[in-house]
Amino acid sequence: MGMKSNIDTIKSVYFVGAGGIGMSALVRYFLSKGKLVAGYDRTPSELTECLIAEGAQIHYTEDVNLIPEGCKDPATTLVVLTPAVPQEHAELTYFRNNGFEIQKRAQVLGTITHSSKGLCVAGTHGKTTTSTMAAHLLHQSHVDCTAFLGGISKNYNTNLLLSQNSPYTVIEADEFDRSFHWLSPYMSVITATDPDHLDIYGTAEAYLESFEHYTTLIQPGGALIIRKGISLQPQVQSGVKIYTYSRNEGDFHAENIRIGNGEIFIDFVGPDVRINDIQLGVPVSINIENGVAAIALAHLNGATEQEIKEGMKSFRGVDRRFDFKIKNDRIVFLSDYAHHPSEIMQSVKSIRELYKDKKITAIFQPHLYTRTRDFYKEFANSLSLLDEVILTDIYPAREQPIPGVTSQLIYDNLRPGIEKSICKKEDIPDILKEKKIEVLITLGAGDIENYVPVLTEELNKRS
Repeated sequence: MGMKSNIDTIKSVYFVGAGGIGMSALVRYFLSKGKLVAGYDRTPSELTECLIAEGAQIHYTEDVNLIPEGCKDPATTLVVLTPAVPQEHAELTYFRNNGFEIQKRAQVLGTITHSSKGLCVAGTHGKTTTSTMAAHLLHQSHVDCTAFLGGISKNYNTNLLLSQNSPYTVIEADEFDRSFHWLSPYMSVITATDPDHLDIYGTAEAYLESFEHYTTLIQPGGALIIRKGISLQPQVQSGVKIYTYSRNEGDFHAENIRIGNGEIFIDFVGPDVRINDIQLGVPVSINIENGVAAIALAHLNGATEQEIKEGMKSFRGVDRRFDFKIKNDRIVFLSDYAHHPSEIMQSVKSIRELYKDKKITAIFQPHLYTRTRDFYKEFANSLSLLDEVILTDIYPAREQPIPGVTSQLIYDNLRPGIEKSICKKEDIPDILKEKKIEVLITLGAGDIENYVPVLTEELNKRS
């Protein structure tokens, strides 16, 4: 059955790997469409328990007998697969041997963009924030939208926004594994094309080529909003408008930028529009450029100037991205998912810009032995912009230890004179009790996040 036309004839959807952040959004989308939704995941989590409470039938043992009867008819069941599942998985094998249509998450999003106006955000950096911002601008405006996001929006506490009647679907377009080639965008932003995922692409040229192919998928009548200065030659179909944007120049840009005292205001300028005195709800300087792209997308699709101003001011960001936990005159505490040297550099510079005269302390948990081994000098370089650095042990994720690779490598390369220490993560709350804190940031993609609530509690006692 050609799925593209037949999203309506599907009665049930079965997920092989239901608990990932991206998969769970599809689970919720199909539940909202009244489909029978079931699936397998390896381990129970807070997320899978929520999905079960919302009506999905999920089990945690690989067993064909646990597939509900309603998901055993190839004519009316779509099977959705996460790439993390091994090819020889028993349930997947059953579906494959019995002629079911099996799609990856990206293909399913492609199916959804076929039947709506897809507003997609692609790029190496900034796509989660930019797509979440654009979704918020539209969702709180009269235009509205459905959205599939790559992170948890703090405004809505979810990665999925549902609209019954808006024709627009905002999607974070992921270049990993060439996923975004399944999409048919009506409009797309491209934020950056610094080579990444070279394990899949092999070369920087192949990576850029992949983005060039993506630009051919934008539908006539739509538009490409591309960051000025990125090394990409768009290959759009005729009838697709191309706009450039960046912080300071391009068809869409910001002027009269005011940063300080923990706040940022900008004027937004486009070919046919100027919106003065927009306040950024998450006042970090990278959000000026992300904001310009998101506002351009919202403006081109009918959000009014007043709606855009209100939306930018009320935007609260994405979980673990510049996530302000405490913000008052005496103490500022935020957590950030940054785990790559350039992301850390960006984070630290942004915080420094906002709080020029305060002491800034970071707790950094390195993520992966290999990344630490490959980039310890760059990490030390980025962290050296701080006043004080507290390092914890490396978070191994999926890796085995590598002899000689510890946080000490970063520690030894920090600039002379910086306040620095290494500790076990479980000792952080005690260590913090002894310190005078003005601005504190936790950095890393590991489980450092689990300590944020207890640190928030401790620091709140002081403020």
